[in-house]
Amino acid sequence: MPDDDYLSLLERAKVSLPETIEKHERFKVPEPDIFLEGKITVVRNFGAIIDALRREPEHLLQYLLRELGTPGFIEGQRLVLKAKLTPAQVADRIMGYTDTFVLCSECGRPDTRIVKEGRILVLECDACGAHRPVHVRRSVRTSEDEGIKEGGVYEVMVEDVGRKGDGVAKLDKYVIYVPGAARGARVKVKIQKISGNVAFAVQSQEDVTK
Repeated sequence: MPDDDYLSLLERAKVSLPETIEKHERFKVPEPDIFLEGKITVVRNFGAIIDALRREPEHLLQYLLRELGTPGFIEGQRLVLKAKLTPAQVADRIMGYTDTFVLCSECGRPDTRIVKEGRILVLECDACGAHRPVHVRRSVRTSEDEGIKEGGVYEVMVEDVGRKGDGVAKLDKYVIYVPGAARGARVKVKIQKISGNVAFAVQSQEDVTK
């Protein structure tokens, strides 16, 4: 076969190749499809987002609840958040989760898995073999200038009851879980732990220190 014919056939073969063979398909997480029902935010395509990220739904749920500072739950393929949120707020937190728990810091690909080495979470990449510790941002409040603090006592109104029966109150930007508190009750609580904008407390008889 003449060289010119061979080169012509080779060029035609390259043109007919699917784009995904010549280069990796770009990883894309679906934009959250959101609608509001009063003060409730519903992410209708939460299932599609989970499929793209290839992570456990409960893992992403807990991350979003902590970062957004709101209670919520999974309902079929939907995510229900008990706060009025914008699409940008939800999309930003999903992007943060993707950067932290999904994308390889070396090759940028999503072909990763989370493994536990002792008490440390490690992200291992099946594409390039890289591995790195998962660094999760933690917020601990230590002074009243920054809001509530661990060990502080505050008076709150219990606005709702969570799925596990805990009372749910709000104070400034914090969502506070109070075991044993009934909806509509005004109680004094002592903050036991703060994680992001979520706090865990017990009912207290101490003087209120705001």
